[in-house]
Amino acid sequence: MKLKTLFTLILLLTSSVCIQAQVRLPKVLGSNMVLQREKPVPVWGWAAPGESVTVSFSGQQKTTKTDIAGNWKVMLSPLKASDKPQVLTITASNTITLSNILVGEVWLCSGQSNMEYPMKLKSNYAKPKKGVDSSALELTKTYPNIRIFKVEKVLSTPDVTTTGWNECGGTALEQFSAAGFYFAKSIQAELNIPIGVISSSWGGSRIEPWTPSEAYEVLPAFAAERDKTPFMVDKVVPGMNYKSMIQPLAPFAIRGFLWYQGESNCLINDGIRYADKMQALIDGWRKQWGNNKLPFYSVLIAPYYYSKYKNDILHMPETLPELWEGQTQALKIPHTGMAVVTDLVDTLTDIHPSYKWEVGRRLALLSMANDYNKKVVCSGPVFKSMKVKNDKAILSFIYSDGLKTIDSKPLNWFTIAGKDGKFVPATAKIQGNKIIVSAPEITKPTTVRFAWNEAAMPNLYNGAGLPAAPFRTDAADWNYKN
Repeated sequence: MKLKTLFTLILLLTSSVCIQAQVRLPKVLGSNMVLQREKPVPVWGWAAPGESVTVSFSGQQKTTKTDIAGNWKVMLSPLKASDKPQVLTITASNTITLSNILVGEVWLCSGQSNMEYPMKLKSNYAKPKKGVDSSALELTKTYPNIRIFKVEKVLSTPDVTTTGWNECGGTALEQFSAAGFYFAKSIQAELNIPIGVISSSWGGSRIEPWTPSEAYEVLPAFAAERDKTPFMVDKVVPGMNYKSMIQPLAPFAIRGFLWYQGESNCLINDGIRYADKMQALIDGWRKQWGNNKLPFYSVLIAPYYYSKYKNDILHMPETLPELWEGQTQALKIPHTGMAVVTDLVDTLTDIHPSYKWEVGRRLALLSMANDYNKKVVCSGPVFKSMKVKNDKAILSFIYSDGLKTIDSKPLNWFTIAGKDGKFVPATAKIQGNKIIVSAPEITKPTTVRFAWNEAAMPNLYNGAGLPAAPFRTDAADWNYKN
């Protein structure tokens, strides 16, 4: 009996060693995936130390040996876009076959609940009050040339928790990020090539858990936190979500990042400090992927009554605009862009505006203009400079062709102040591609503010039908620290 037990233990141990020695892949590499076109494509994994591993795909064959820890990686040469399903094989002591693989464009989207917000509405999410609920229509369709990969909300290491890559449709689409899907649909329709989208989001999360701690440690803005144990940023240990839900995805080849987050940081009154946190996030992610030029496109969070939110911090109507300023100032970081959604709100008590198809479309415009060389206007008016002439402030903008009011009413949500800093409602008029702002009681204007209130849903747009970003001409000073 003892011999039989010993034999069983030996057999189990031997089986375990064999399983560990077999070639294995990270979960982001799988059947149904899209591989990034026109870039070297990493394929990596684990096997027994010193084992030879061969990767074959699209006429290429690359061989390497694992290091002493059993790690291996090959780089496929840049691939041309293809909607013809192909097979990728990894051969070592065992063989892994991945099927139904396309080549096109891949994006990673992340953030909190407004990015996580699924195609199939949860019971606590409101349906849109204007127009047709586009999401309901999409759930009856399939998109075989769009592939989606959802990272589940599990703090697991060393790999993500996921059901893997899926063709876009059915249950997989129901549970997928609406903003991410509509982004993919928009660029797929324009480029007519396969699109892959990875969604890794967590409702209610702040920016700090998504950021590697070392990215904070190198920035002067967080010098005061460096010597504290444990290392924390505004009472949060950074990097938890990053280590579990972002880092394991690298170095999967991607075109860029989409980011929809900020509500939870508004609730701690981050203001301009959010720009520093954005830099840490962007620098950290780009470093992980080994490319400091990867595009990073974000969403200006929507109007909401933060001043009515009850926690241990006092929120004012200006708390949200100050966070908007942090988001806008972060555009000084190279290769970034921002979609403004101040108009996509039905009620100021709903922190989850439902018009995600328009959010995705506006994010897609940024990539069209900046990454795919399409002649499209990708942003609404963004404040550039102010001059004072007599008793009037003359404002200049970028993306200012065809300035207009969307409702044909006078411009709204402008205020103006003189040296005393007391703001009064202002009259604003469009004059070509500039805006002239004045008020009878302000004879020597010094400062103009636009949409500087959490309730602001202003009517200033450009000819492309995109809304203007909120701003103040006395903006807090922030510069990108390269």
